[in-house]
Amino acid sequence: MALDVNRSDLVVGVVGTGAMGRGIAQVTAQGGMKAVMFDAAAGGAEKAKVAILETLKGLAAKGRLTDEDVAKTGANLAVADKLEDLKSCHVIVEAVFENLEVKQKLFGELEAAVSPETILASNTSSIRIASIARSLKHRERVCGMHYFNPVPLMKLVEVIRAADTAQWVTDAMVALGKRQTRVPVVVGDTPGFLVNLGGTAIGTEGLRIMQEGRATPSQIDAVMRDSCGFRMGPFELMDLTGIDVNFPARKIIYEGFFHDRRMTPSPYHESLYAAGRLGRKTGGGWYGYDAKGAKVDPGADHLPSVVPAARVVVMDTHNEKLVGLVLAAGAQALAADDGKSPILVAPIGKDCTTTVVERGLDPRRTVAVDLTGDVAKRLTIMTAPGADDLVRDAAAAILARSGAKVTLIKDSPGFVAQRMCAMIANLGCEMAMIGIASAADVDTAMTLGLNYPRGPLALADWLGVRDCHEILVQLQAITGDDRYRPSQWLRRRAQLGLSATTIE
Repeated sequence: MALDVNRSDLVVGVVGTGAMGRGIAQVTAQGGMKAVMFDAAAGGAEKAKVAILETLKGLAAKGRLTDEDVAKTGANLAVADKLEDLKSCHVIVEAVFENLEVKQKLFGELEAAVSPETILASNTSSIRIASIARSLKHRERVCGMHYFNPVPLMKLVEVIRAADTAQWVTDAMVALGKRQTRVPVVVGDTPGFLVNLGGTAIGTEGLRIMQEGRATPSQIDAVMRDSCGFRMGPFELMDLTGIDVNFPARKIIYEGFFHDRRMTPSPYHESLYAAGRLGRKTGGGWYGYDAKGAKVDPGADHLPSVVPAARVVVMDTHNEKLVGLVLAAGAQALAADDGKSPILVAPIGKDCTTTVVERGLDPRRTVAVDLTGDVAKRLTIMTAPGADDLVRDAAAAILARSGAKVTLIKDSPGFVAQRMCAMIANLGCEMAMIGIASAADVDTAMTLGLNYPRGPLALADWLGVRDCHEILVQLQAITGDDRYRPSQWLRRRAQLGLSATTIE
């Protein structure tokens, strides 16, 4: 059995005409297919049609669409008064609210109303497709089509294949997604699917660094923006999406993966949720916000240069990046310790304490510098307990001469950028290994779905696959925490000197 999704008379039903349903109907109609909308609320589908047409006219007024485009799309929009009116649909996409019982009841009603060949898809973002289809007679034609809000702007769609989903259904929905001008990725029916699962790493590791008292939300967000190229740091992102959305999602994914340490939520996250501090929508989450949504007193994310810059330093002379920074600042680099100058080191995965103990350095004068990412914008430094603040500040001042902001954190294996990026990359590698999606689709989905500067596997390559693996090895050894165990996908490629994107 197969469905020719490219047929000129293809009809797609959309059940539920809230923001997501409207968006799905719009891209369907713009793709040249007939979109038939149904809503349980009286007049809901008609209101949705009017709203879509107003949106299209607005785009035409801005020159983004022609009047002919608007007319063609409008002609493809139709309204159904009852579920039975959807019986001629080749595909039906459900976009009602997230409640398993509601969805199960609806799919049972749809199965009774349409042909056995009609594909039934759910736009759920968190409920297992297998659970929705469990009581149906034709489970093989049920799948997920997880779009992202706002649908017309977000190009990604996750095509979710459940245990019973037939291959012809998956193939047809991939083709439908392309016809809707979306970018489809095929994903397994696992907690969080692909994007929501992959997106846990940035939040949970940011929370772990804060929970350990190593850095503040403002510092962590700034490092991820300036050093690593992310549009938002983890705390800004949690406040934007809403604590009432991301905390329950973290719990669902953690429990769905049977308490895998990589997915562990934070009690601090739960505290905000319990307090009703839900982010921008309530005027306060990790940050406070004014009436316009701007942060109020977010806290300093870098040091002021308040002391004279050090003239001489002792460092890893083989590290060209570190040597270049110091020499460009006009400082003299000593090859031997003079007993008084700052000692600069650039560890991979280790904290400053481990580094000074292993190398026999003076812990009072040793300053660890993270050279990850864009060092022209920001550098992160840390010292071991008991360090001399004046020596540390002198080293910070010389580094600041480059024009980069210098962020001082507490001693932490992997600093901030190394830890965060390695954990994002590691989860992406794990998703590729266990077959949630292909390696290419993991990267595609994370860049399109979350606006990451690069996908998780590409991020491992950006860090250096061997360095990425080493960061995780050191984190696991120093903390004793299994959350940092490297994915075997990453370990093999690090040992072989291959790209993280290399398929098996």
